[in-house]
Amino acid sequence: MERTRIAKVDDVKLVRRGEQVEGTLHLTPHHLIFCHTPSAVEEPNGHTPHKAKPRELWITYPIIQTCSLRLTHPSSHLPSSIRLRCRDFTFVCFCFSNERQARDVYDSIKAWTCKLGRVEKLYAFTYQPQSPEKEFNGWNLYDARKEWRRLGISEKNSDKGWRISKINTDYAFSPTYPALLAVPSTISDNTLNYAGRYRSRARLPALTYLHPVNNCSITRSSQPLVGVRGNRSIQDEKLLLAIFSTSHSTPPPLDPSSRPRSRQSPQSSSSGSPTRDIPSNLPDPETLEDQMISRTSSEDGPKVYGAQQHNLIVDARPTVNALAMQAVGLGSENMDNYRFATKAYLGIDNIHVMRDSLNKVIDTLKDSDVTSIPPNREALAKSGWLKHITGVLDGASLIARQVALQHSHVLIHCSDGWDRTSQLSALSQLCLDPYYRTLEGFIVLVEKDWLSFGHMFNHRSGFLSSEKWFSIENERVGGSSNEIHNQRTSLGSSSSSGAGHALENAFLSAKGFFNKDNNSRESFVDSDGELQPYDQSPSSSASNKKSSAASGGKPGNKDLANQSDTKSTTKVKETSPIFHQFLDATYQLLYQYPTRFEFNERFLRRLLYHLYSCQYGTFLYNNERERVENNVRNRTRSVWDYFLSRKDMFLNKDYDGGGVDDHVRGKERLVLPRTEEVRWWSEVFGREDREMNLGPPASNAAMATRTDNLNVTTPTTGSRNGNVKAAAQTIPSSVLTGVETAEQAVGAVPPVKASRMDGLLGGFQDGGAAEEGGKGGSMGKQLVDGMKGLGIGKGMGQGKGVRRKSPNRLEREMEVEMQ
Repeated sequence: MERTRIAKVDDVKLVRRGEQVEGTLHLTPHHLIFCHTPSAVEEPNGHTPHKAKPRELWITYPIIQTCSLRLTHPSSHLPSSIRLRCRDFTFVCFCFSNERQARDVYDSIKAWTCKLGRVEKLYAFTYQPQSPEKEFNGWNLYDARKEWRRLGISEKNSDKGWRISKINTDYAFSPTYPALLAVPSTISDNTLNYAGRYRSRARLPALTYLHPVNNCSITRSSQPLVGVRGNRSIQDEKLLLAIFSTSHSTPPPLDPSSRPRSRQSPQSSSSGSPTRDIPSNLPDPETLEDQMISRTSSEDGPKVYGAQQHNLIVDARPTVNALAMQAVGLGSENMDNYRFATKAYLGIDNIHVMRDSLNKVIDTLKDSDVTSIPPNREALAKSGWLKHITGVLDGASLIARQVALQHSHVLIHCSDGWDRTSQLSALSQLCLDPYYRTLEGFIVLVEKDWLSFGHMFNHRSGFLSSEKWFSIENERVGGSSNEIHNQRTSLGSSSSSGAGHALENAFLSAKGFFNKDNNSRESFVDSDGELQPYDQSPSSSASNKKSSAASGGKPGNKDLANQSDTKSTTKVKETSPIFHQFLDATYQLLYQYPTRFEFNERFLRRLLYHLYSCQYGTFLYNNERERVENNVRNRTRSVWDYFLSRKDMFLNKDYDGGGVDDHVRGKERLVLPRTEEVRWWSEVFGREDREMNLGPPASNAAMATRTDNLNVTTPTTGSRNGNVKAAAQTIPSSVLTGVETAEQAVGAVPPVKASRMDGLLGGFQDGGAAEEGGKGGSMGKQLVDGMKGLGIGKGMGQGKGVRRKSPNRLEREMEVEMQ
């Protein structure tokens, strides 16, 4: 209780959705609890009024996103207040009879929220469930070997071309990867060891899903270390070729509507083959996307067994982002070295854009505590949230079609392969496999593709909060100067918003609280080392591997002691609603296919709540290794205990049982999102459906037509194919922004070959555009503009008084920004 300055406050008014009730506020080490008794309910026929039961509102501290203390002058006769905005989109305001009580409650909330310093002090490490929840053990629900066996892969059977490697069992090979990796049976661990050196953080291509019908795979990885000099790795190329060669069985016959539109040999490629014209009257973006991918494949040359495949490397990033990363030793695959595949850029924005988008949504809901006015639909549309959800769904649909209909393999990566990659991988599997649409299967999917493959839940969710999310308004108007000096909190740059208070006379005059500037555009100066455990240089990473291997891959007691003594803080710029977007996209599929999912909408909503409640240990750490080192299984409870013990509450009453028959409409194995029907998940925002989804479709404004007009370029000649360009321009809402093979590049920003990279960088550092064949360097200018737009490269010019950043520091900044 040392952090609690006040444990109980009577006569507190709770304001929510424009209504207020009076009760008692309790402050415990892990919760705010507001208790009140509703007015007596009159019985019909004049009977004695029925006494209402007391009600309680529990708010766990980690779920508080922002907290504002509003002080008022005694002469104003207005109460001092605290406004809370929670991560589950609960907006509440507490009004106090005097300023002292408000200050004490504010200081207590701040101490229990953002001054803990360690994850081990969160509620999960003290929570003890009651019956029947304590009878369950959700930690045993996911077993990697069991899931691989379900997909037909085992340690004793390599008939499907895959084996389970133990190269990472001590997490020394890749600290952010799972202990067990499924890799091609023709690839040795020695080859994996060398291939891992070519991928960021050694996150090499590893299997996450194997289609049971055609044996085609979905693999995932991080970006390659191509760099300015166009580095390559024979082992990485060999690994990817082996992955794309694992399907040997003849694919089942397809309906004409789903038959692959082109043929490509994975072992040969003709550089001079013409590209056939694409009809200008194609009906939908999905068809156009498939056409664009297939038309970049060679039609000429020898036809070999399995040649109908055109295997795909999916880079989820915008093309210019991937190109800019090449300047700091990272980048995207040079397709000259991967002639057996096609690469597609999806143009999904990074974590900062997603955070900004959700903040704009919140801005439309910010006064939900003091008013019941519905959100502004135009402002909702301008937030771009639905556009981003649509883009992720479109990308997942592209991957699912490639695997199920084109009978091809897909490798997915973004930068480090734990944000956009997790979204696309999990959603595409949700479309492909009915098992993942069951309650148990969805849990397995989250455990496999989010938890085991290292989505950084701690960093993205900000469980330890930040002082930047706390503010005091009008501090000068209340209390004596000495009192203010003693109780003032250090808020850095976050204080009063200074915005106009339109609700000055309505419940506390507190509107300005939610108008603070977004932190995502802060200077990089204070972002150095934000991801220090993961931002190691190759040399330090190698030394750590050696020391870890020498100790058996397990930290000593001294290391654990030092680790527990180190205080952690939330880096605001590293937070982002990535998992929230995945749940929102899952909701879209559930809404469009209401009979194909065993779980209901409430399950998704409660899962988002418990992501932030920190009541369970499932999401508290960034990867499997951290959970093992901190003994989470034995020290905390699994979040799945909550759902399994209340299973009936989360089952879909309209579920059709999950039967599969591809010859019966509505029973197909594959479900694909209808992106034109994306809508607001009103329940998760605490709003009624009519408040967010009625009137003009919000998605029309949200899904603005992309300006990335695609065109076809043959790098060796610079020629353009007008027919493909015309067809590509008719994809207004497609997430696909570029397609590349060794021979052709379709997209607004063709990839830059190593031989031309130096010129581009020279033009960039000189503040101008590089020349390309004697013509204006449009790609160089786009690289410059793209990097400037991302806040990268400031201070790299040659101008007077400008300090240039070191390459190592620039690399760290770009990695943080471009994730």
